[in-house]
Amino acid sequence: MENNLPVNIREYQELAKKALPKMHYDYINGGAEDEHTLRDNIAAYGRILLRPRVLVDVSNIDMSTNLLGYDMPSPIIVAPTGSHKLANPEGEVATARAAASCNTLMVLSFSASCKIEEVASSCNAIRFYQLYVFKNRDISATLVRRAESHGFKAIVLTVDTPMLGRREADIRNKMVAPANANLEGLMPIDDLDTADGSKLEKYARDTLDPSLSWKDVEWLKSITSLPILLKGIVTAEDARKAVEAGAAGIIVSNHGARQLDYAPATISALEEVHRTMPIVFHFVQRGGVCAAS
Repeated sequence: MENNLPVNIREYQELAKKALPKMHYDYINGGAEDEHTLRDNIAAYGRILLRPRVLVDVSNIDMSTNLLGYDMPSPIIVAPTGSHKLANPEGEVATARAAASCNTLMVLSFSASCKIEEVASSCNAIRFYQLYVFKNRDISATLVRRAESHGFKAIVLTVDTPMLGRREADIRNKMVAPANANLEGLMPIDDLDTADGSKLEKYARDTLDPSLSWKDVEWLKSITSLPILLKGIVTAEDARKAVEAGAAGIIVSNHGARQLDYAPATISALEEVHRTMPIVFHFVQRGGVCAAS
């Protein structure tokens, strides 16, 4: 059996396509509109060539680094991706345990199918919490307080989603928004109609705050003592604004190509942003990069 185990990400992707319902596979695998940026997120790496240097002692290799004061064995962390129970019944609890076993950092998605408290108690590890800002700010503030009280070490504010990207596969499949366990008791989401397309799209349109702007970073800083990372930066101009706003770091990301199609692949945006944010970490996401000031 072990001889048939996948040996690369592409083979896992092929197995997932066979195992998952089409609606769920398309939701996990898809991007916005024509999916140009989705394809370019991968193709852009193919345009980078390695220049190998030889006769260098590699008998002892140290990839360890430090992010916001936390030591890690390598600059690889687990990105915030939602609804893990679509793929595994243990959901984000299983992901958290896997990250902990590798001594790496996990960013728990706002759209997690497991509660903040469940993930926090599942294992001893460093974790950050990803936040979206609601029209009802009390909901966002409650989530921040819960994450902080359960030992999460930073807040990752997603800044590239004033409204949900046009994900045509989800519209076509009439994608049903997976249950968000962390919103239980905070807001009703069971009455969303799917007749006109994606239930997920309508949910985002009805709840997320499209007025979110740079001044709201100050609001977030006022309700938590945790460092704040801004996720969704792809230009040097916005990287500079993030520093001026007091962000502890940024995550260079185009949201896995799920938001604005024809945005640059994040690895292509890296050089421009790097001139503003000098410490850079690869981010485990389709084309994401993390940078800490």
